[in-house]
Amino acid sequence: MSLQLDRLRAVHFRNHREVDLDLGPEVNCFVGNNGTGKTNLLDAVHYLSLCKSYFEAVDQHNILHGEDFFLVQGTMRTEEGEDHVLCSVRRGQRKVVSRNRKEYDRLADHVGRFPVVMITPYDGQLVLDGAEVRRKFLDGLIAQFDKAYLDALIRYNRALVQRNALLKRFAASGTGSLVDLEPWDEQLVLHGEQVFRVRATFMEELVPLLATHYQGISSGGEEVALTYRSALAEGGYRDLLVESWQRDRAAQFTNVGIHKDDLLFTLNGQPLKRCGSQGQQKTYLIALKLAQFDLTLARGGKRPILLLDDIFDKIDPQRMRHLLQLLSGQRFGQVLITDTDAQRLHKALDGMELDVRFFHLGPDSTITREEKNERAIAT
Repeated sequence: MSLQLDRLRAVHFRNHREVDLDLGPEVNCFVGNNGTGKTNLLDAVHYLSLCKSYFEAVDQHNILHGEDFFLVQGTMRTEEGEDHVLCSVRRGQRKVVSRNRKEYDRLADHVGRFPVVMITPYDGQLVLDGAEVRRKFLDGLIAQFDKAYLDALIRYNRALVQRNALLKRFAASGTGSLVDLEPWDEQLVLHGEQVFRVRATFMEELVPLLATHYQGISSGGEEVALTYRSALAEGGYRDLLVESWQRDRAAQFTNVGIHKDDLLFTLNGQPLKRCGSQGQQKTYLIALKLAQFDLTLARGGKRPILLLDDIFDKIDPQRMRHLLQLLSGQRFGQVLITDTDAQRLHKALDGMELDVRFFHLGPDSTITREEKNERAIAT
């Protein structure tokens, strides 16, 4: 099923005071110098899909300086019809997300309805940062098409907070036993083992797609792999919690569980972080996101909107050609691209049988739409 964002509106979002754009069904290019707000437009689309920013964890930090709120709106079209989505954040108040003017009681009920896949230079943190970043990537990916997984993850995290709070009270009072933890341990085991099983099965599907995309982009002889590391692979979670009881009590937090899982990226059997060049790391991450696209489509039945943020900078022509050939082959649906070099995109996309629209961002974040005769007119 195809998914298309027909209209994007943003008010007081990041550096944009007000934006109102009519988007094309295939390729939409946002070009301009750094700092003009190209990436922020993609992030607005991310909000409409996942109810949060791709880059900034604190919602209120996305409000334009000096203003009290931000609002993003979108008109989403699928084969089932048209939906109007709104996400709003006001200082001091909770976030509001609505679909067709009906507000969600739980944001989790919206996640996955309109999937997106974002590819950005910031993805380098998946390689360079700690395990928490990689877990968030994996959880966000699966949650877009598996409601039961998201619900289990939320319940697990709630139980984990309560268990850790109880361990701190044990330390403060000098009392407490493993028996006192049983109510929370039951919740951790029930939901943690469910999350583990879904993650493990998902990784079995993801890894072959990663390898295929990497070889297609690089045309090289490197072998890539992705390993899911979890203590639950070594034994039952209940036994692990019993074994870790004394350590947990001393540390005042839970040392074992799915909240400690990690992903290991390797190239030719060696850690990508240590042995991969910048080009190899970038190719690996692009291949990983394309694999994410394939699985999101296969599992959820909807072709995600593909958001490409400045990925053609410092990428060699061979890799760029492969990615654009995928676009021209229409494996993807709607694509939004940002770049600082309009001529580079014009040259790369010239001759492809695609509906391509260019939007130019000025130094004051004004946006003009480029006509076919390449004269820009205000939108």
